[in-house]
Amino acid sequence: MRNLFCLLLLSLQLSAQEHTASYRYQPPSDPQVRAKLDNWKKIKFGLLMHWGTYSQWGVVESWSICPEDEDWTRRRGPYAADWYTYLKAYENLQTSFNPSRFNPERWANAAKDAGMKYVVFTTKHHDGFCMFDTHETDYKITGSKSPFTGNPKANVAKEVFSAFRKQDFMIGAYFSKPDWNTDHYWWKYFPPKSRNVSYDPKKYPERWEGFKNFTYNQIKELMSEYGSMDILWLDGGWVRPFSSIDTTVEWQRTIPYNQDIDMAKIAAMSRSYQPGLLVVDRTVHGEYENYVTPEQAVPSGYLPYPWESCITMGNSWSYVPNDTYKSSRKIIHLLTDIISKNGNLLLNVGPGPDGEWDPVAYERLQQVGKWMKLNGEAVYDTEADPSLPRQGNWVFTRKGKNIYAIYQLGEKETASSLTLKGDVFKNAKQISLLGSTQKIQSVVTANEVIIRFTQAGDTEALVFKLIVE
Repeated sequence: MRNLFCLLLLSLQLSAQEHTASYRYQPPSDPQVRAKLDNWKKIKFGLLMHWGTYSQWGVVESWSICPEDEDWTRRRGPYAADWYTYLKAYENLQTSFNPSRFNPERWANAAKDAGMKYVVFTTKHHDGFCMFDTHETDYKITGSKSPFTGNPKANVAKEVFSAFRKQDFMIGAYFSKPDWNTDHYWWKYFPPKSRNVSYDPKKYPERWEGFKNFTYNQIKELMSEYGSMDILWLDGGWVRPFSSIDTTVEWQRTIPYNQDIDMAKIAAMSRSYQPGLLVVDRTVHGEYENYVTPEQAVPSGYLPYPWESCITMGNSWSYVPNDTYKSSRKIIHLLTDIISKNGNLLLNVGPGPDGEWDPVAYERLQQVGKWMKLNGEAVYDTEADPSLPRQGNWVFTRKGKNIYAIYQLGEKETASSLTLKGDVFKNAKQISLLGSTQKIQSVVTANEVIIRFTQAGDTEALVFKLIVE
């Protein structure tokens, strides 16, 4: 992940053609994987958390140590003038990272109350700092230099997974394939020039084999020592074989080396410990990308394969002091728009250096949960229908003979009469408003249905249940 300072992508409406996976998606052949994918598609709403030592500086996760000239890699602060000095100071953050208020049970309760059903947690981001007790490196939350290492909850990832598992969440481990701390990837003999490996793996095959083993062993630890897992969510799509590069995508054309880590071997090992595991090798289309993950964006219409929009609640993936958080209205509109197009929403919250969320994040989730408790019937276990595209402020889901027509109210907007266009709505045998016992009046004309009702109180979206033949 990377921080997008202006977040223009949030409003970007991507067409199906822009998702190259639309013609390259490969459904899983394993029946256990298919079954888990079907279950994942039903639960719709998940929590993503980016957390690491970078939260102490309130900077973009990992990217400020990447020697690329981009907005999200820009260095700031007293060490910014020199990359080597900055890197040393950044890596020294491990000696002061002490999240004493870490309470994953509170997170799990808040997420459950909001209606979330799965979690994806950053076990390791690109900088290589591990939020789990790996045996492959000492650059970790339980390391010898970490002041948190003596805490009973020092193995952060294990504690997070355990807390959310107790609340019946599907469990996902975010794992960065590139690792900018290990000498197997950014070899100090060759200072890095970009996000990519700093040497040619073809010229130094033993070193690359060392990186493959390092990666395999860390993923094996997560799959074998951290309880039941449902999702292995792999980031850093430039670590990929040359054969998978899509030359129509500009950033993929810049990948300088074949960075094949043998995903077949990793997936087979992972599923030997976790049968039915969903493997999400982001942007590397094929059998190890079990669902597609547009980032900070919502497609313009229905997509015929499993997908998930990963979107920040604030402006940043990682903790930034005084971040601006999306309103509950915006979050609910994102969720309902996404599920009406056959996707899931994975909403990100970045914990702070003390191990807590911003109070506003709790407040937003509480507000979302209030709406979900009344209207969750229109969200969970529903399907998107490509024959029911967005219609103005209306989005739609369906479950059998039930169509859920969701009207996304604008701020301070009230309504007592709304219109649905289309023959399918004219055939409704019954119309009701979720969360209300009032009798709904409807008037059928040649090509539309006018719904009349009394709106009780402020809400982010109204949900009408139509029973159709």
